[in-house]
Amino acid sequence: MTATGNDLEGSVAIVTGGGTGIGRAAAVCLAERGATVVAAGRRPEPLAETVEEVQAGGGRALAVACDLSRP
Repeated sequence: MTATGNDLEGSVAIVTGGGTGIGRAAAVCLAERGATVVAAGRRPEPLAETVEEVQAGGGRALAVACDLSRP
């Protein structure tokens, strides 16, 4: 996916499964487009890697370790 500018500047995107695979790719893409990203998932280590990748590209991100199957 190619970034198309900062059309999401000022937005916050919550990405479930943000530590790996499609979730990580979505988080990075949203950050490239200007959104602040909250990467949520069960495992803290992959979430931290996503945050590092977003920040390395100049974006803002926060990792939240949680189990979304539990209320």
